[in-house]
Amino acid sequence: MDAYQQLIATIALTLGSAWGAGINLYATIGVLGLLGAGGHVVLPDSLQIVQDPLVIAAAGLMYAVEFFADKTPGVDTGWDAIHSFIRIPAGVMLAAGAVGEVSPALVIAAGILGGTVSATSHTLKTGSRILINTSPEPFSNWAASIAEDVAVVGGIWTALNYPLVFIALFICFILLAIWLLPKIWGGIKGIINWFRRLFGGREEISTDQHTPPDATASLGSSTQSTPPPSKTS
Repeated sequence: MDAYQQLIATIALTLGSAWGAGINLYATIGVLGLLGAGGHVVLPDSLQIVQDPLVIAAAGLMYAVEFFADKTPGVDTGWDAIHSFIRIPAGVMLAAGAVGEVSPALVIAAGILGGTVSATSHTLKTGSRILINTSPEPFSNWAASIAEDVAVVGGIWTALNYPLVFIALFICFILLAIWLLPKIWGGIKGIINWFRRLFGGREEISTDQHTPPDATASLGSSTQSTPPPSKTS
């Protein structure tokens, strides 16, 4: 492999591992570990720790837990919230490890890039799940979760075997994220405003059932305007 191919492969592995970590960290580690341990790919020395059987087993166990948690409406949002503190730092470490043993400056730059990429994919996943959870049926959650799992496994495999194809798909993903994230944020704000109106309306109804504000005001004004009876001798 010449220097150009090595550079493209490193870029694809850096972006792919960070992108996958933001969506499904355990599937990303598991695929990297299995492919590396099986001799299908040669990972950089700093990433070969994921080939350890203990790491693969732990990733597989956590993937099994996430497989069910990620497909349960409401639970998936809580799971994603907790993993905001796990996926993004893991994306930083995986991206930094993907560049191999190079200058510290390049490792830091790769970590910054990886953190940004994993944060983007994690935000896109979490925000879309919040909107999907407004649907009363569970099938949309199952479909979204399965699609994410397939995308992560297929994306990591593509990044390792066809890096140029993955880089092209990654550019499409970034463009899609730029277009989708404002719409997702607008949808989430709409849900928040709906809940505010819902709870605010209930509060007004319960107040009206006790003492109507208009009646209280009119009663007070009529009391103030009526003079006390005068004493007669």
